[in-house]
Formats: sequence, structure tokens, C-alpha cells
Amino acid sequence: MSWMRGITCQVRQWRAARAQWKADMAEFKVAQKEARRRGEFPENPGPPPTGFTLLPWLLMGMGSFSNLLQGKTPNPWIGGLGLFAFNSLYIYVVFRSFVKEKRQAVSTLVALIVMGLITCGLALGYGGSWLYFFPLLGLATGAVVRGPRLGQVGLALTALAAAVSVYRAGWAAINVAYGTFLSTMVTAAILSLSEAVRELRAAREELARRAVEKERMRFSRDLHDLLGHTLSVIVVKSEAARRLAPRDMEAALGQITDIEAVGRQALTEIREAVTGYREGSLATELDRARSALSAADIDPVVRQSGPPLTPQTEALLGWVVREAVTNVVRHSGGTRCEITLDGVLDRARLTVADDGAGDTGAATGAAEGIGGTGLKGLAERLAAAGGSLRAGPSPHGGFTVTAELPVEAAELTSHVVATAPREQ
Repeated sequence: MSWMRGITCQVRQWRAARAQWKADMAEFKVAQKEARRRGEFPENPGPPPTGFTLLPWLLMGMGSFSNLLQGKTPNPWIGGLGLFAFNSLYIYVVFRSFVKEKRQAVSTLVALIVMGLITCGLALGYGGSWLYFFPLLGLATGAVVRGPRLGQVGLALTALAAAVSVYRAGWAAINVAYGTFLSTMVTAAILSLSEAVRELRAAREELARRAVEKERMRFSRDLHDLLGHTLSVIVVKSEAARRLAPRDMEAALGQITDIEAVGRQALTEIREAVTGYREGSLATELDRARSALSAADIDPVVRQSGPPLTPQTEALLGWVVREAVTNVVRHSGGTRCEITLDGVLDRARLTVADDGAGDTGAATGAAEGIGGTGLKGLAERLAAAGGSLRAGPSPHGGFTVTAELPVEAAELTSHVVATAPREQ
């Protein structure tokens, strides 16, 4: 009795699908009512259609069923078995047609072909109301066959319905062929459009989710870079002010003034970062780097050569300077830091190297030597712009961060700006 268990399992699946469909419809109606109450246009297209959507069309076979009950059909057992087989196959096919994998399965196509043979047999044998099984066959065909072959299949089915109808009832039954063609094409069009709308809606939601995720990542990187650098500068200058206060109050007050200026600038930058309008200036970052390194008793050496850079390139390299100098101040323990900006062919290269013994990358990366949250975020930014970031120990000691970015071709105007080591 394996076939009985199969039927029972199928019935259970249909009941579960109907319960889920009713729950989805109830939720959809509540959402629609709430949207209308707020005066908004409801965007939710509702739960996806299921096989229950096409079940009411089986009422088209009520005429044949009525003839069977009234004894107007010869060989009623054959007609009854044919009606039962057609309805069973129809239910089987339409429920499978709403799942892409099942719709394209061989078993579904075989069931559809058997439906066609049963329809032809019943229509040729009885005619009359039995001819209306052709539009039902068109509904099932349109639900299953979607795509480039739909036109050929629809025309072939229409021609078959026309031939059988004319043979059994003359030209007066040609409307059966029209109904078959219409049911096939309209069903396929509506279901394909519904599926496309839902796919587009899902794609839009995915794009929105990715946009939110990208913005969250941008904000977290900006906040880390801004606060990490600013707080490091404030700490270094505070320590300098504490050291200078007992012997040189004027110099200590100068450091405190710098702390106030850094704090005010940080507030402005954080507001700009939140709104997404911040574009860093490389010259400003280099000036801040000199100030921070000097306050930490690290000799800054800055060299620049190459063509003028675009604002976008300057902004990215400014982030590199900020993060690398912050790490030098916090971790290196060195006495000298060199910042070199070179224009090499169609690329700009920025190098920040120190002579300390600390790991200014916060951690040693596996493949590219990228470690720490800040450097990883910078590597992602530069990679998105077609550049690269390398960080690791220098051959002669210390730590080196190298960033490369593509630049537009321009006339190379070189100049060197060097800040000599401070005298002690």
C-alpha cells in the first residue's frame, strides 16, 4: 500500500500549504489595512501564489460532472475515471508549477502530457461540455511552461483544441480554441510577472541591506580612525603639558591650547563623518602628523614628490597618514619617523617608516602583514579604489606602512619638503 501512503503524504502537504497560505493572507490583509490607515501606499505584494489560486477553475468541469450524475453520458464509468484522473493530475501539476525545481522536473512534464491525452480522449469521445477541459489544460500548461517555448506550446495546444472542437461540434465550438489560447498565455504572463515582481523586490531589499551594511562599515572605520588618532594626540600632548608644567608654564599652556584645538577639530570631523561629507586634506594630515610626532619626542621627516593628486586620492592617503602616525606614536617607541610621498609613473606611493622596536601594526598579519582594525579598514578602502596597503617590520628595524594608489596621468612637478630633526 505504498501508493496509499504517498497519497496521504501528499494530502498532508496540501493541508500544510493551505494553512500557511491562509496565515500569510491574514498577515497581508492586516498589513494592507494598517498601511491604508496611515495613508501610505502598501508595497507588499502579499504572499506568493500557490496551487490553491488555480483550483477554483476546476468548476469549469461541473457540466461534465452533472452529465455523469444525470446519466446523460454513455459509459459513465469511463467518463468518471477520466474525470477523476484529469482532476487529480490537474491538482498535481498546478501545485508543482509554483516551485521552479518541481515545475521543470520530468515527472511534471509527463503528468502534463498525460493530461493532454486524457483531455483529447474525453473530448473526442463525449464532446459537448467535455470540450471545456481544453481551457483547463491551457491553465495547467501556462503555469508549467514559462519561457521561450511558451509561444510554440501555446499555439500547438490551441491548434489541437481547435481541431478536436471542430471535429466534435463544428465551427460553433471554435471558441474553445480561443479560450484555450487565452488561458494558456494569460496564466503564464500573470504568473511570470508575479514571479518577476517578487524577485525584483527581493533584489531591492538585498541591495538596501548591503547599502546599510556598507554605510555601517564606513561609519565604523571613520569613527575608529578619527577617535583613535585624536585621542592619541590628546594623550601625547597632555603628557607633554604635564612634563613641561613644572619648568615652563608657557610651553605647557601652548600644549593645552593645542589639545583644545584638536578637540574642536575632532568634533567637526565627527559631525562630517556622520553625514558622509568628510574629505580629508593630505596637507592638513601631514601638519597634524608633524605636531603629534613632535609632541611625542619623535623627529618627523616629510618628503613629497610627484604630480598634484585628486581630492579622492588625497583623502585616502590622508587616512593612511593618520592611522600610521597614530600607531607610531602609540606603539613604536622610536625617535624618528619618515613620511615619503612619491609619484611613480601612474601610481602614488606613500611610505611611513619608523626606527622603533614596537609593532605599529598592532598585530602581524598572515599574508600581507596587515594587522589591527585600523590597518585592515585602510586595506579595504584602498583595495576598493584599486590600490594596496602593505605593513610589516622593516629590514633594518622599525615598522613600515606602504600605500599605493592609481593616479591620473599628469605632468610630474616634483618638490621636496624636508623637516630636519629637532635639536635637543
